[in-house]
Amino acid sequence: MSPDAAGERHAPRRAARRLALAAVFEADFGQRTASAALERQLWDVGAAEETAAYARTLVDAVVRHRDTIDAQIEAAAPAYPVVQLARIDRALLRSALGELLHSATTPARVVIAEWVGLARTYSGEPARRLLNGVLGRIAGEAGLAGPTRRDGNRDSRR
Repeated sequence: MSPDAAGERHAPRRAARRLALAAVFEADFGQRTASAALERQLWDVGAAEETAAYARTLVDAVVRHRDTIDAQIEAAAPAYPVVQLARIDRALLRSALGELLHSATTPARVVIAEWVGLARTYSGEPARRLLNGVLGRIAGEAGLAGPTRRDGNRDSRR
């Protein structure tokens, strides 16, 4: 498969991650819920159904598991209390962990690479390092960072 074809195949999920991140970030300001913010964004951009469905999955994972996600961030990076993080860094970590821990369809190494890239784009080098460390540690502790089969799926999920 050519690099262009691979990039095109992954484009809907990349777009979904950006939309989910924006919704989780917006919700942190308290004006609307992450789900409501996402639905507005999906409408505004006219997102394809595949993109919209994955973005909803990501936002739902963050909303449903936010307390657990925040506790895992605190445990993995005690020097960075969740409430003291910049809002964008908090949204990046929550969204990334929502996908890492609650999406069985994407290998951990792909999730980590994608979210570290988003951290570099939206926050900068310190956030990129923080995400890489936190996600790598949590993936390792959860047994998600292990070897993958040839088809790209993890040998064991939990």
